[in-house]
Amino acid sequence: MTTPLLFTPMRIRELELRNRIAVAPMHQYSGENGFPTNWHMVNVGRFAAGGAGLVIVESTKVERRGCGTLGDLGLWDDKFIAPLANIATFIKSHGAAAGIQLGHTGRKGKTKRPWEGDEPLPYQPQVKDWEDWDIIGPSSLAFADGWTVPRALSLGEIPDAIESWGKAADRAHRAGFDMIELHGAHGYLIHQFLSPEANQRTDRYGGSQENRMRFALEVVECVRRYWPASKPLFMRLSIEDEAGWGPEQNVVLSRELKVRGVDVIDCSTGGLTSKVPNFFRLTEYGYQVPYAERIRREADIMTMAVGLIIHGDQAEAILQNKQADLVAIGRELLNNPNWPMDAAQKMGVDPGYNGVPPQFGYWLAKRAKRGFGCKPSTWQSGLSA
Repeated sequence: MTTPLLFTPMRIRELELRNRIAVAPMHQYSGENGFPTNWHMVNVGRFAAGGAGLVIVESTKVERRGCGTLGDLGLWDDKFIAPLANIATFIKSHGAAAGIQLGHTGRKGKTKRPWEGDEPLPYQPQVKDWEDWDIIGPSSLAFADGWTVPRALSLGEIPDAIESWGKAADRAHRAGFDMIELHGAHGYLIHQFLSPEANQRTDRYGGSQENRMRFALEVVECVRRYWPASKPLFMRLSIEDEAGWGPEQNVVLSRELKVRGVDVIDCSTGGLTSKVPNFFRLTEYGYQVPYAERIRREADIMTMAVGLIIHGDQAEAILQNKQADLVAIGRELLNNPNWPMDAAQKMGVDPGYNGVPPQFGYWLAKRAKRGFGCKPSTWQSGLSA
C-alpha cells in the first residue's frame, strides 16, 4: 500500500517533519504576565503526543505593547526563554517539530478575552505597567467604534519596532524552536501596515502597495538576520480581507517574501476590520483552501492550508490535488487532540501505533489486535454541521 502524502515525511531547509500535519497556532489567552503556565504545557504537549508533525505554539508577542489581552504570551525579554524552552523540549521529545508564532497585535491591543466579550479592556489597576501598554498602529485609526485609537508610529520609531521581531526570533532560537511563523494576518500589526484601509501614511511606509509592503518585508529581513538559515520561516497572511488587501496583492507579496527567506505561506483570511467576519464564514469544509492553492501556484512558494479541515482523507485530497504542501489542523484538534493518530488508523497507516508514545501505542495496538481498532471513513465535501 502506498503511504498517503499526509503521512509522508517532508523536509523544509534542514528540518525533517515526520508527516505533513501541522498544529495551527491557537491563542489560549492563559498566560500570566507573558509567561506560559501549566495549561500551555498540557495543551501543546498533547498535540505532540497525538502524532502531529509540527506543533506551533500560539502567537507570542515581540513587544510588551504588542499584547492583545492580559493572557498573551511574550518573548520580548530573555526571562521568557527558559519556560518556553521547556515546552519546545517536550514537543520534540515526542517526535514533533517545535514551532512558535511571533506576533504583534497593534491597534487591536488591550482587549478582553473572547469569552469575556472580545471588546476593549477597561482600566485594570492590578496591571502595574498599564501605561506602558501603548497601543500603536501605522495610522491613528481605531479598529472599530469604541476601541482605542492607536498612536501612529513615527518614522523614527519603526526601525526599533522591526528590530523587536528579530530579537524575539533570536530568543526563539535559543529556546530550541525548530521553526518560526510570523503573524501577518487577522488585522494585527503587519496586516495593518499592508492594508490601504488601516494604513493611511504618506511616508515610505504608506501610500503605494510597494510602500505598504515595506514593513512586512523589513520584518522578514530582520528576522532572517537573527534566525538560522538552516531553520524554516513561515508567514501567516490573510489572503482575502475584503478591505482592500486580497489575493492579487498577496501573490505579489508572497513572491517578495520568498526572495527574502520565507519558506511557507500559511493562508488564512479576514480580521482587518470589525465589519468583516473572519472565523465566522464557516460554510463548508476547507473554505480557505482555494487561497492556499492560488498562492502556491501563482507565487511559486509552498503553502499551508487551514480552515475547517476535519477529516484525514479530506486533508489527503488537498495534498494530492496540489492545493497546499502542508495542512494545519486547529479547532478540530480541540475536539480530538489525537487527530493525527486517528487519521492514520482510518487511512490504514501505522497499524502498530508506532507514531505515538508507547503510553498510548502499546495499549491501543494490543486492543486493535483483538479487532477493536478505528474504522475507516470516507470524507464527502459538504456543509459543516
